[in-house]
Amino acid sequence: MTANELRAKFLKFMESKGHTIIPSASLVPQNDPTVLFTTAGMHPLVPYLLGEKHPGGARVANAQKCVRTGDIDEVGDNRHLTFFEMLGNWSFGDSQKTDGIGAGYFKREAIEWSFEFLTGEKWLGISPERIFVTVFKGDETAPKDEESIGIWQAQFKKAGLNAKVADDDGIWSDPDVKIFPLGRDDNWWEGGGQTAPGGPDTEMFFDTRPQEGYAAKTFGELVDAFRFIEIWNDVFMQYRKKAAGGYEPLNQKNVDTGMGVERTLAVLNGVETVFETELFEPLFRKIGEITGTEYGDFIKEYRIIADHLKAATFILAAGIVPSNVEHGYVLRRLIRRAIRYAKLLGVSRAFTVELAQVVVDMYQETYFELEGKRAFIFEELTKEEEKFRKTLEKGLKELKSQVHNSKVKALSGEIVFNLYQTFGFPIEMTRELAVEEGMEIDEAGFEKELRRHQELSRTASAGKFKGGLADHSEETTKLHTAAHLLLESLRRVLGNHISQKGSNITAERLRFDFTHGEKMTPEQIKQVEGLVNEQIDKDLPVRVEEMTVAKAKETGAMGAFESKYGEKVKVYFIGDFSKEICGGPHAEHTGALGHFKILKEESSSAGVRRIKAILATSQ
Repeated sequence: MTANELRAKFLKFMESKGHTIIPSASLVPQNDPTVLFTTAGMHPLVPYLLGEKHPGGARVANAQKCVRTGDIDEVGDNRHLTFFEMLGNWSFGDSQKTDGIGAGYFKREAIEWSFEFLTGEKWLGISPERIFVTVFKGDETAPKDEESIGIWQAQFKKAGLNAKVADDDGIWSDPDVKIFPLGRDDNWWEGGGQTAPGGPDTEMFFDTRPQEGYAAKTFGELVDAFRFIEIWNDVFMQYRKKAAGGYEPLNQKNVDTGMGVERTLAVLNGVETVFETELFEPLFRKIGEITGTEYGDFIKEYRIIADHLKAATFILAAGIVPSNVEHGYVLRRLIRRAIRYAKLLGVSRAFTVELAQVVVDMYQETYFELEGKRAFIFEELTKEEEKFRKTLEKGLKELKSQVHNSKVKALSGEIVFNLYQTFGFPIEMTRELAVEEGMEIDEAGFEKELRRHQELSRTASAGKFKGGLADHSEETTKLHTAAHLLLESLRRVLGNHISQKGSNITAERLRFDFTHGEKMTPEQIKQVEGLVNEQIDKDLPVRVEEMTVAKAKETGAMGAFESKYGEKVKVYFIGDFSKEICGGPHAEHTGALGHFKILKEESSSAGVRRIKAILATSQ
């Protein structure tokens, strides 16, 4: 099965179950300040999981492009990826009746449909004998998910299997065991904040080596040995945390599911890893042409180069440029990490554009924004590659300086890590160069520094993700509304070339990025600030209308009009001052906002400026 066939089958299946098919959202979240990139299909849907009405209705599904960078240093093994795709379907509190199933789209529907799509001959046709599932085993805060266990047992029974439940120790204690209750770390999801929604989940795994037979091991051991590979996850948001502790039932019960395209494709085609699929083979061929090497001799290097430049191509297509902050920093790190690993394979010329060309050709039919950004992607890669080659030369000089100035026979772990972090030198390159100088390197010290750095990265990433469904307080909603006024005010003061490039909103402040080629003057800042406050003083009403994209364009509504929009969109009108496509949430009238104050205007990246602002109760 090809990737295009897998995507098409999934979307056709979900459409047959009453889902509206929506396009992939942008890789840069529009309304979620808690993450740098879209790391899961649910991020663009946060407002609707919290109660906003989706233009597509209470059931939607899509194929979503995603980027995760928390484990960037792990890429190169047999499973970690930076860029990947998720097939997902969602229920936003849907309580409609469904043919032959009953009332309510929740656990029963999600599980039954997951099993049907995985095992049905018309769909993926996976043998039920090779499917194993996990559920939440319960703890002092929430009960064991007996409902999901019962639904799964019924599904396996229909397939002629006696699905037993593993004991609490999680050991595969009987060949008939198919269901493993696991703890909170494995089978519970919740948003951050004191009162965020959450709930149990159930995950589906594929047995990659059934020929090995029954193994008396824990589920975790089977996963670590890469025998069981996760392919689908159904999250059931049925609780809300209470500020005083514990949980209470959630008024709107949601379903959030995700199936990895790359992993599922590997399973369906009987290959050991995602890297043996059509989604990587064309890139590996091109790397072989460029380097004159074979994939089998340099597996780690090939995987890193292919993965990082695929991710970089998609991030560039979202309009991000390399820089030293946030999105741009991640992009720069990916490009430079790919270049330095190519250098280990003997590449001394520019090559990144050649691989980006392969990525665009592979994905342009599914994610059409790639073709439209082709020239921009190639230009930015060329500029960044040229910059980094100069940095590499500086790094080589620094390395030689450290070698010659060292009074010992080994470079310290701190020095090796600094070369890695500052100049992009992989430890393999530093080791090779040190050996040439008759020295060793403190690899244990380097690993210690690297682990500390990775832990900080994961903590920061987790901290951003935790707020995903919680940051919709009254203060944040007001600042979100103020951002609409700010965008229109910037356009009226600076010109119609202004467009939003991103925003980050907390309860304390607004950070807003926009396209503009020069620093704003104090007079312009004062004009914009005054125009926003003028609309606040008018106490303008905020109303929303659902309409087609074509109608939204006719009204003059602001919006990127990219693939992130479906057939219908929400347009928020603030009096007759602002018209903008957005998912919400917003204040009901501008008089509730308070006084708008711009604290700072600065450069964000090339051609992009940044404003930091607050709302105060008075001047």
